Amino acid sequence: MSAYDSDAFQSAYDKVMAKWPAEREAIRVSTPFGTTYVNACGPPDAPPLLLLPGGGGATSASWYAQAADLARNRRVLAVDLIGAPGRSEPAGDRHPRTVADLSAWLDALLDRLGVEAADMGGHSYGGWIALQYALLAPARVRRLFLLDPTQCFAGFKAAYLLHALPMLLRPAPHRVRAFLEWESGGVPLDPDWLHLQEAAAGFPSVKPVTGPRPKPDALRGLEVPVLLCLAGNSRTHDARDVAARAGGLLPRVETGVLPRISHHALPQSAPAELVRRLTDFLGG
Repeated sequence: MSAYDSDAFQSAYDKVMAKWPAEREAIRVSTPFGTTYVNACGPPDAPPLLLLPGGGGATSASWYAQAADLARNRRVLAVDLIGAPGRSEPAGDRHPRTVADLSAWLDALLDRLGVEAADMGGHSYGGWIALQYALLAPARVRRLFLLDPTQCFAGFKAAYLLHALPMLLRPAPHRVRAFLEWESGGVPLDPDWLHLQEAAAGFPSVKPVTGPRPKPDALRGLEVPVLLCLAGNSRTHDARDVAARAGGLLPRVETGVLPRISHHALPQSAPAELVRRLTDFLGG
């Protein structure tokens, strides 16, 4: 497969979604930026938990290893980002271009879902979006967990960017696989999840919203409780440096470094410590 194949992508997406709880339902939500696709599970009357995936080929399907545990006491609402690989559909050229746009998109999404405030979680780039939203709309975020978030407290390692460059310049399945296998340090990745990442190569996505890291004063003023879980074997950044910086800025943060796991293995891996930390933080 040398070019993007929509049928192959949808088939790979469905194969990963088959790992979700059987009662999972798909919800399409209209927003000013297009239709947002949400995978939902858990009791409809339970407190809502909005989950944002990482960038690149990540989709809401990537939460399959966490969904069942989180859905015991939460209404899990896992989102495909607008304009990124997945089943969300931008409204023509009207897609988020700024942090303010991302905030407006999430506001509209929560409004249409009938959610006044939610717990929120994000991995990698999704953690950056979630943190930016908590800073702009703290009244709508009850608790926030971040799984190895990027560009929140520290920048990328140069080696990570260099290894990602061939995949970013010329997306192809073999480049995606080579990059993910390098970042994971040879630790086996779920083959169905890995195939979905390969199938997303060349997806007709729009330029993602990026920007500087949140300002230290803004982070010091954030009163939302935060759980920061970092991948001990991440090649994206130095996990302990990120933990130290976050601990020195956020007034209500609990940090932990998960050993023997890489950046891209989250959240499609479910080490017992991560499950325990998430469920303890969110409460019963």
